[in-house]
Amino acid sequence: MSALLHRFLGSDAQLSRLQDHAARLGRLQRVLIAALPAQCANACHVANLKEEVLTISVRGSAIAVRLKQMIPSLLDHFARAGHPMQRIQIKVGLPEPAPVQRASSARVISTAARAQIGAFASTLPVDAPLRASLETLARRSLLPESEA
Repeated sequence: MSALLHRFLGSDAQLSRLQDHAARLGRLQRVLIAALPAQCANACHVANLKEEVLTISVRGSAIAVRLKQMIPSLLDHFARAGHPMQRIQIKVGLPEPAPVQRASSARVISTAARAQIGAFASTLPVDAPLRASLETLARRSLLPESEA
């Protein structure tokens, strides 16, 4: 973080406590990652620590079941790392949705329309974004079936 942000966070007692809490959660996350098998590490995140109860958020119920079975060894691992906990609770979060990819729609443009678009695009400055877009439209468009 920049020095200005550190100075801002340290200027108020509440902000300073928030910064300390976030730093502690970051340290706990690193300890958690070190304790987990590789297939679980990317799906588990330290959510909070309150009154010596660590909350871990996981993506999916299968990983939650596995993590619940590992709680005794996780408690031991955290204690050996200098972070003793009374309890660990597992919360199941929603899996991250896969990015939606739209199917590109084919644009049908007649030969005459292509020529007019090309003529108009040539009147625009070479570095104009509109010119590049129009040239791409004309290049990627399909001819109508009657002209193909």
